[in-house]
Amino acid sequence: MSAKPYEAHGDSDATAVPAAASLAFLAVGGWLLSTTRPWQKPGHPITLALEWTVSGALLLSGLVLLARCVRTVHGPDGAEEPAGAEN
Repeated sequence: MSAKPYEAHGDSDATAVPAAASLAFLAVGGWLLSTTRPWQKPGHPITLALEWTVSGALLLSGLVLLARCVRTVHGPDGAEEPAGAEN
């Protein structure tokens, strides 16, 4: 939770676009995975493998991007000294 008022955060958020992109990747990847079920529409194995690979790549990219955004927002402020930087 941030202690600063909303106006003190600045004009823009550097994680807004990557977070929106990650949610879009997750949505498209989940939709593609749900539409490529081989037990409902049998298809060629290469087509199914390609669709599942693209879906998995989108889901994984979305998760990684979202995790980076969360870590940026909720990570340390950087004002602290790193552990082991003692004099």
